Amino acid sequence: MSIEWITILMFGSLLALLLAGMPVAFACGGIGMIFTFALLGPSGASLGVVRTFTLMNQYLLAAIPLFIFMAAILERSGIMEELYEVIYRWMGALRGGVASATVVACTILAAMVGVIGASETTMSMIALPEMFKRGYDRKLAMGAVLAGGTLGILIPPSVLMIVYGLVANESIGQLYAGSFPPGLLLSGLYILYITVMCWIWPHMGPAVPREERISFVQKLKIARGIVVPMVLVVLVLGLMFAGIASPTEAAGVGAAGSILIVTLQRKFSWLKLYQASENTLKATAMVLWTIFGANLFVALYVAVGGARFVEQSLLNSGLGKWGILLFMQAILLFLGCFLDWVGILMLTVPIFVPIIKALGFDPIWFGVLFSVNLQISFLSPPFGYALFYLAGVAGPRLGVTTREIWKSAIPFLVLQMIGLALCIIFPQIILVVPQWLFK
Repeated sequence: MSIEWITILMFGSLLALLLAGMPVAFACGGIGMIFTFALLGPSGASLGVVRTFTLMNQYLLAAIPLFIFMAAILERSGIMEELYEVIYRWMGALRGGVASATVVACTILAAMVGVIGASETTMSMIALPEMFKRGYDRKLAMGAVLAGGTLGILIPPSVLMIVYGLVANESIGQLYAGSFPPGLLLSGLYILYITVMCWIWPHMGPAVPREERISFVQKLKIARGIVVPMVLVVLVLGLMFAGIASPTEAAGVGAAGSILIVTLQRKFSWLKLYQASENTLKATAMVLWTIFGANLFVALYVAVGGARFVEQSLLNSGLGKWGILLFMQAILLFLGCFLDWVGILMLTVPIFVPIIKALGFDPIWFGVLFSVNLQISFLSPPFGYALFYLAGVAGPRLGVTTREIWKSAIPFLVLQMIGLALCIIFPQIILVVPQWLFK
């Protein structure tokens, strides 16, 4: 069978199963095994077993549950609520200040937890009711929560970066270093948009009344509560950037440190530990099953010459190196409307990265660019995860409709596209920190 027909049948079958509602892990794994038997015979089954076993033995994979556990512990400690209170008190006197404070809080939370679920649900429960109560424009308020929450997939300690580095065989430390500037760039774009909108139309984000504002000394006092968690974040990332610890070892420090912080603040309980462990198990299982299932699919496709077929097709397309790069970005944007980030990463990275290297692009730059692009998928209808997080939390409690949520995401989707374009046009946005730290 020709590689053209194999490509059509494999990806056509995958699309059909996904549209039928089958989870990505089992759709990819099932198709991978069926086509392995069909194309390579029973002896080919060892390919999937060997690839999966090799992946399971990767030391870096242990960082995933450790970072997720760290996020789960911090989420249940009340630190996230304290963080929002601090930022809100510092910025609330500005027009649109509560919405901007939400974005700032989400940016700091992203550096603490590395996953978007915690930020989206926490801010939906805390920040959104506060903005609605103060008369903020509903779409602006929801957009701030949606966009701010997605920063967790980009800013270290992002779980996505760990999986990408493992699959692409790239330095996770350099990927983490390169992801900071784009994360701050996007956060700045969100705040700039909120500020401009609220200065032009003050009713969209009124400032906190004078009688509710506190003095500078009081602001310093309430800020003390978040110093220790911030020190933990700096310690975890500093260990990796300094080359003292691997991502897995740094994640272990973060997990142990989160328990220590909660204990010192007298917020520890066995129930919270059990709940955090249960959530870690569920989230880790989802990520790893998808990794293993997609690995079976991609392993077969690469074995029958699929990666070489795609590479030659793109290189001979006449698009040029920048045209091919933009074509890849378009594919990622399209897939982001229908698949979760793990499935997209496992299906595309083994095929895209060799092409990127053949074209002479910096693989670290492309890795961070990949993450910036996938951040957009969390706001992309119809299956953007951030949209469902907000709908699940705010829908029943605040009477928010799905239509409102989708509309509120549009301006911030445009800002994310602008951020992606700036990172493509000016590669140094991504490369300046890795080149400085790892020269």
